[in-house]
Amino acid sequence: MKLDECIKKRCSVRRFKTKRPDWKDIIKAIEASSKAPLAGNIPTIKFILVDNKEKIAELAEAAMQDFIYYANYVVVVCSDKKQCIKSYGERAERYCKQQAGAAIENFLLKITELKLATCWVGAFADENVKRILQIPDEIDVEALLPIGFPIANPKQRTKPSLDSCVYFNTWKNRYMKPIIKPEAH
Repeated sequence: MKLDECIKKRCSVRRFKTKRPDWKDIIKAIEASSKAPLAGNIPTIKFILVDNKEKIAELAEAAMQDFIYYANYVVVVCSDKKQCIKSYGERAERYCKQQAGAAIENFLLKITELKLATCWVGAFADENVKRILQIPDEIDVEALLPIGFPIANPKQRTKPSLDSCVYFNTWKNRYMKPIIKPEAH
């Protein structure tokens, strides 16, 4: 599948078939995630692949999102920012969030290419997720990604038009003005 097609097909899916995907495909998506940009080439993103149904049920409860319970797998994306802090100090927090977002987007696109489905879940009780998966306190949980085969043929919701999000040269300037070359004297 071409990149533009993946971008157009990628959507949040909350209903999964009972058929289990091959876990090796999920590893391929994690590998695609690991190719995302890194500040200073410092890897901060870690992944936990969960297939234990009891843990998945607990994660669904920690997120208060029942659909997670029906996923065959959940990938938990985490950031370990200690090395980034050594290099970038207070900006490390920002860079780690940017790296997590880039890695998650790569993951979402690869999952789409593999004809699997997921939904980026960012709302959850961090302490509960850490307890369930024995994640140390200093590690940030960035996202839960429940994975399965979609029940239906999912459609991407309408996204904002370019007119509503692109400005030229200054904030709120919606017009690209032609460059006027000074006359030669």
